[in-house]
Amino acid sequence: MPGPACLIENIEGKLVVNQEALGILSAFTQPLVVVAIVGLYRTGKSYLLNKLAGRNEGFSVGSTVQSHTKGIWMWCVPHPAEPNHTLVLLDTEGLGDVEKPDVMKPHRDPIDLDCVGVVKMMGDQNNDAQIFALAILLSSTFVYNTMNKIDQRAIDLLHYVIELSNHLRTVSPPDLDGVEDAADAVSFCPDLVWTVRDFYLSLEADGKHITADDYLENSLKLKEDTDENHQNFNLPRHCIQTFFARKKCFVFDSPTHRKKLAHLPTLHNDELDPDFVQQVEDFCSYIFHHSKTKTLSGGIKVNGSRLESLVLTYVNAISSGNLPCMENTVLALAQIKNSTAVQKAIAHYDQQMGQKVQLPTENLQELLDLHRNSEKEAIEVFIKNSFKDVDRTFQKELETLLEAKKNDFQKQNLEASSDRCSALLQDIFGPLEAYVKQGVYSKPGGHRLFIQKREELKAKYYQEPRKGIQAEEALQNYLQSKESVSDAILHTDLVLTAKEKERKEAYLKAEAAKAKPGRLEEIKRQNQKMMERERQHQEQLRQMKINRAQQLAQQRMALERQLQEEAAKQREREEAEIRKLRNELQQLRQAK
Repeated sequence: MPGPACLIENIEGKLVVNQEALGILSAFTQPLVVVAIVGLYRTGKSYLLNKLAGRNEGFSVGSTVQSHTKGIWMWCVPHPAEPNHTLVLLDTEGLGDVEKPDVMKPHRDPIDLDCVGVVKMMGDQNNDAQIFALAILLSSTFVYNTMNKIDQRAIDLLHYVIELSNHLRTVSPPDLDGVEDAADAVSFCPDLVWTVRDFYLSLEADGKHITADDYLENSLKLKEDTDENHQNFNLPRHCIQTFFARKKCFVFDSPTHRKKLAHLPTLHNDELDPDFVQQVEDFCSYIFHHSKTKTLSGGIKVNGSRLESLVLTYVNAISSGNLPCMENTVLALAQIKNSTAVQKAIAHYDQQMGQKVQLPTENLQELLDLHRNSEKEAIEVFIKNSFKDVDRTFQKELETLLEAKKNDFQKQNLEASSDRCSALLQDIFGPLEAYVKQGVYSKPGGHRLFIQKREELKAKYYQEPRKGIQAEEALQNYLQSKESVSDAILHTDLVLTAKEKERKEAYLKAEAAKAKPGRLEEIKRQNQKMMERERQHQEQLRQMKINRAQQLAQQRMALERQLQEEAAKQREREEAEIRKLRNELQQLRQAK
C-alpha cells in the first residue's frame, strides 16, 4: 500500500466498514502482525505509526487542535524484520474529540461509578469506546498512548474498555475458526505497549533509578489489604494484568520546542531532542522484533481474509447493538463480581464451619461463637472480592444467607444432640433393661436395688462428654418412658414382700406351738421385733415411693424452668446480636 486507507469510517457516531479497504486487506495472504494505537486526540499517535512504516508522512499528523483521524485507518507494509509477514498499522480516532456529536443517551438515574468520570473524559462519546475496543480485538500488539504520566483515569479507561472487548468477543458469532475458544484466550489477546508522551516525572523509586517497565509494573501493582477502597483500586489493575500476558512501557521526552511541534513531520532528527529520537528508535525496534503474529484459536495465523472476517464480525455486532455503553457494562460487571463475591464468602463460611464445628456442641453459645467468627471472615472475603456494592445490596443478601446458615446449624446441632443422647442412653441403660427382662429385680427388696442401679447409670450418663443441649431433656424423657417399668418392679416387690411376711408369720406360729412356755415369750418378742422391722421396711418403701414422685415432679419443674431460662437467654443473645449488626451497619453507612 502506498499510503493509509480508511478501514472503518465513523459517520455521525456510527461505525461503517469501508468495502474498498476490505478488498485491499483481503488480498494479503501472508500472516499479519497487527499494531493498533489508541489514545486521546492530538497526542502524537499518528507520528509513531509513520515511524513504524518508515515514513515521515502517511498517517495524518495534525498541527492544530482539530483532530484529523476519523474512524480507524489502515496501512499495510512489508514487515521490516519478519520475512514473509505483513505489518498492519491501525491508527484510531483520538479519544475525547470535542468536535464529535453527543451520541450517548442520558441516563434517567445517574450511577455513582468511576466509569462516569471516564466517559466524560472521552467526551461522552460511546463510539470512542467502540473504536477503543475494536483496536484491542483486531491487534496483536496494542499501543496505549497517554500523556505525561500513568494515572488512575487512564487505568480505569483501559479497564472498562477491556470489559467491553470481552463482552463484544463473547457476543460475536463463533464462526471465526474457533476464535471464541476460552482455552486460547491468552493467545488471542494482544500484547500491551504503554507509551507515555511528554513524560515529566523522574524514573525513581525509593531513591533508586527504575526502568520504564518498572514504572508500569509499579503503577499496576495491587494493594494487599482487604479495605474496600483498595479493592476498587485493585480491580482494574488485576483486570489489565490478567488480560495482557505481556506488557511493555516506553516514556518519551517532548520532541522539540512547542513552537516547532506544528512542523514535527518535516523536522530532521538533528532538529529534535536527541533523547526523543533515541526513544522513538527503541520503540520501533521493540515493535519490529517483539510484536507477535495475530493468531486465532488453535494457533491459526491471521491473514488478510481472516482479519477481514474479524472486522466485519465485530462491526456488525456493534451495529446490532450488542456492545453496551460503559455504564451498563460496569453495572453488569458489578452484578457478576458481587454475586461471585457472595458465593466465595458463603463457600468460605461453609469451609470454616465445616472445619471448626463438631456437632453437637456442648452448649448453644459455643455454636454461636463459631458462627460469629466464621461470619466475620466471610464478610471480609466478600469485601475483598466485591466491586461497587454501593447500596450494600449484596452484603445484605450475604448477611441474610449467613443468618439462614446459622439457623440451619442450630437445627443440625439440636438433631445431633438428640441422636447422640439417644445412642448414649441405649448404650448405658441397655444392660439395666436386660436385667429387668431377666427378672433380676423381681424379688423382695428388688425395687430398692433397681433404683440404686438406675442412679449409678444416671451418674455415668452425666459424665459422658459432648452430649449437647438436649442432654437433660433426653434423659428426663427416657426416665419418664420407663416409669411403668419402675412401677411394675415396685408392685412385684410389695407383693413378694407380703407373701414373705405371711410365710414367716405361719412359720412363727408353728414354732410357737411347738415351743415350751418359756420360749413363747421369746418368740413373741422376736415376732414383734420382726413385725416392727417389717413395718419400718414398708414405711421406707412407701416413703421412697412418695420421695420418687416428688423428685420426678421437682425434676419436671426444674427442667421446665431451665428450658424457659435457656429460651430467654437465647432471645436475649439473638436480640443483642441483631442490635450489634444494626449498629455495625449504621456505623458503616455513616463512615461512607
